[in-house]
Amino acid sequence: MSMARKLDDPATWKRFASRYEAEMARPENSRVLDALAALSHRANFSMGCYCENEQRCHRSVLRKILKKHGAKMTG
Repeated sequence: MSMARKLDDPATWKRFASRYEAEMARPENSRVLDALAALSHRANFSMGCYCENEQRCHRSVLRKILKKHGAKMTG
């Protein structure tokens, strides 16, 4: 079974998102997120990947995390 299909399972998605959030909360990652959030107020940038469903993609988790870090978001 592909990873995308596994992430369609709510329990698997919840575990994945929780682990991703924990990894991004590590100090070295949090500092990068703070820098990206600060940059978002002066420059436009975008992030993407090849996942078809953003709701079951790390992008949706990253968007939420960046908002918590004070990033300016559009769209």
